[in-house]
Amino acid sequence: MAQPLVKKDDDRDDEAEYSPFLGIEKGAVLQEARVFNDPQLDPRRCSQVITKLLYLLNQGETFTKIEATEVFFAVTKLFQSRDIGLRRMVYLMIKELSPSADEVIIVTSSLMKDMTSKTDMYRANAIRVLCRITDGTLLTQIERYLKQAIVDKNPVVASAALVSGIHLLQTTPEIVKRWSNEVQEAVQSRAALVQFHALALLHQIRQNDRLAVSKLVTSLTRGTVRSPLAQCLLIRYTTQVIREAATTQTGDRPFYDFLESCLRHKAEMVIFEAARAITELNGVTNRELTPAITVLQLFLSSSKPVLRFAAVRTLNKVAMTHPMAVTNCNIDMESLISDQNRSIATLAITTLLKTGNESSVDRLMKQITNFMSDIADEFKIVVVEAIRSLCLKFPLKYRSLMNFLSNILREEGGFEYKKAIVDSIVILIRDIPDAKENGLLHLCEFIEDCEFTYLSTQILHFLGTEGPKTSDPSKYIRYIYNRVHLENATVRAAAVSTLAKFGAMVDALKPRVFVLLRRCLYDGDDEVRDRATLYLNTVGSDGEVIETDKDVKDFLFGSLDIPLANIETSLKNYEPAEQPFDINSVPKEVKTQPLAEKKAPGKMPAGLGAPPSGPPSTVDAYEKLLSSIPEFSDFGKLFKSAAPVELTEAETEYAVNVVKHIFDKHVVFQYNCTNTIPEQLLENVTVIVDASEAEEFAELASKPLRSLPYDSPGQTFVAFEKPEGVPAVGKFSNMLRFIVKEVDPTTGDVEDDGVEDEYQLEDLEVVAADYVMKVGVSNFRNAWESIGPDFERVDEYGLGPRESLAEAVSAVISLLGMQPCEGTEVVANNSRSHTCLLSGVFIGNVKVLVRLQFGIDGPKEVAMKLAVRSEDDNVSDMIHEIVASG
Repeated sequence: MAQPLVKKDDDRDDEAEYSPFLGIEKGAVLQEARVFNDPQLDPRRCSQVITKLLYLLNQGETFTKIEATEVFFAVTKLFQSRDIGLRRMVYLMIKELSPSADEVIIVTSSLMKDMTSKTDMYRANAIRVLCRITDGTLLTQIERYLKQAIVDKNPVVASAALVSGIHLLQTTPEIVKRWSNEVQEAVQSRAALVQFHALALLHQIRQNDRLAVSKLVTSLTRGTVRSPLAQCLLIRYTTQVIREAATTQTGDRPFYDFLESCLRHKAEMVIFEAARAITELNGVTNRELTPAITVLQLFLSSSKPVLRFAAVRTLNKVAMTHPMAVTNCNIDMESLISDQNRSIATLAITTLLKTGNESSVDRLMKQITNFMSDIADEFKIVVVEAIRSLCLKFPLKYRSLMNFLSNILREEGGFEYKKAIVDSIVILIRDIPDAKENGLLHLCEFIEDCEFTYLSTQILHFLGTEGPKTSDPSKYIRYIYNRVHLENATVRAAAVSTLAKFGAMVDALKPRVFVLLRRCLYDGDDEVRDRATLYLNTVGSDGEVIETDKDVKDFLFGSLDIPLANIETSLKNYEPAEQPFDINSVPKEVKTQPLAEKKAPGKMPAGLGAPPSGPPSTVDAYEKLLSSIPEFSDFGKLFKSAAPVELTEAETEYAVNVVKHIFDKHVVFQYNCTNTIPEQLLENVTVIVDASEAEEFAELASKPLRSLPYDSPGQTFVAFEKPEGVPAVGKFSNMLRFIVKEVDPTTGDVEDDGVEDEYQLEDLEVVAADYVMKVGVSNFRNAWESIGPDFERVDEYGLGPRESLAEAVSAVISLLGMQPCEGTEVVANNSRSHTCLLSGVFIGNVKVLVRLQFGIDGPKEVAMKLAVRSEDDNVSDMIHEIVASG
């Protein structure tokens, strides 16, 4: 009886799509698979069961070895069916099951028979399956058939063989490389896909031979490629050759004429690929860009959304490096602001913001206002960042741009979106002095309705830093005190701290702040009451300051030069005693994750060589270790212990890494050693250090390791003397020397006689960054101002060509070895300028702060302005010397 037609429920959620596989279970499908054994096969039903099995496999369902074997043997019986559709399903099933070597033999004869069949569909699929499931041994037997298939007249068969070759190149390259002549012939095929696959395979065969790739590109750029897909590949290979061409080459760029000719191709994909390739050339000139920009401009008015999107996205990237080259497209991009595709509209907006001039800002803002409500938060963030960059570019337009940011800040949106707006306003306040009061008021209005605790506390903290410096600080008090009554405990506590900062910094506000803080003593939260009590005892009443003004400002505004993680660890370890907790005992060094000792499990240098991962700081553990060794006990206070540096490759016979301990007049190398050979015992283990390339260092003492059993870490030390307080640098060669004694693994007995042996280790360098300790500051601006300009040194440097601004920032941070502050080590994607703030302590406990300003000057050329402030003019000069010589 026929089933009644079920009418789809009109009220059903449109997003809920019906799945024909809903509710299927592996056990039930395996039962259905018995139909493969029926004497009279039903091709339709067998195909349905295979479809379900494939669905289960692709959903991550695992079959046991027995289940997979049973299904595999059952599927092989379906070769007797002559139904073409079922045969194709059988091929798919065999590929997905990935049978073992002994099972492959069962189907090999059937597949080889199909490979020589007169039915082209059988041949193509049999080739794909055979190449997927066979190993190199069987591949040599069918290699002759595969070569013939590559030049087969049927494009389906030829493509199947070529694609199989691309996959086989990863596992058996020596076999595939013998097919070069056949693949070369297939490149001349008139079939589009065959030519595409042949070119891809031929390039992979030759990719490690730059000269061969160059010859391939040279021969094909003469117009023998007909397939648009293959032409796109050729364009990519051509740009690769251009990129690898010698930088000393003068005159016109090689192959540029070919790329330009592709802009006149009849296929849109080729035109776009060529245009994109030209825009991404290193050091591309405006003359070279012009034809590519012209065709992209035509795509902006295309009826196809994909072409409009591709064009505007490419122009968006070009605008970051060549904004003037894109200005001719502005009129076309303005029409895309109302595009139904919001991705296209967003890219158009951000591109216009990068290429627009000062006179067009107001017009753009009107268009963006109507646009913002229709896009998702991720696109809004992109727009906000573009507006921030525009405001910094045209500071006189800060009022209209700040008002726009303020308006969208009050609209609906998620945390990341609101945070991006707040961060933008904060940056504009810091970089554009005239925007300070207007921006602070906008932030105050926002926290009235802010639902994010983190943003509220960050705004209050920033308000306490900047608010007292404005012409009328009193107007912010009402907003701050409202947070004490209307917010959760975390925000209330932050508001109390901000009130206290106003009272300490603005004399006229002290009586008013005192009254407000007294009211906070009755708050229901301990943290709020404790802060109010603390600040009342600091600020005093009726304008009376209990501590000196300097003491109050240092307490409230002074930068915390101790990492919070270190304070937390020290407080957890503190045991109540007669002696109060001494904050000066907290290590100032920023603890990094020790590299110790990245070896296989059970083969790590541990013990004293690997500082305990528990609460005691890394510096404390090392200091106790070194002070317990008589040879090093009179070296004084340990300044810094660097992160371990690996001196051996992973999984070698001996695992060795070294820790550099820096003292004022000495450097100690601690070599952490592990013996990874069970049949050996090492005795009298030492490291012979050659300091011929470190002229300022003189070896002073060494401490050998008596015995190094299997998998039992130990340490040997070498100490050097250096000039006091001088950041001496040098390169050291290392040779591990020891006596090897054989060990019986069954009894553990050790032979009496041993053999002296050596093991070459990697070289070690002492660099300038080793003399700088990473110490963060909680408020960089206040710390910068507190040091003052007396010992400030400023200079500009060219960093040469770099892949990106982020790479340049990372390189300088690594060179100086200082602590990035306020997240400034992160560089926005495609940014053309960036400011990075660093802090640290130079050897001799001299505080030093660095402000780095990066900018892209020309194609990929990075320029840097370095400003250093420290408590010693010699240290400021040394930081510049490190950069100049690095």
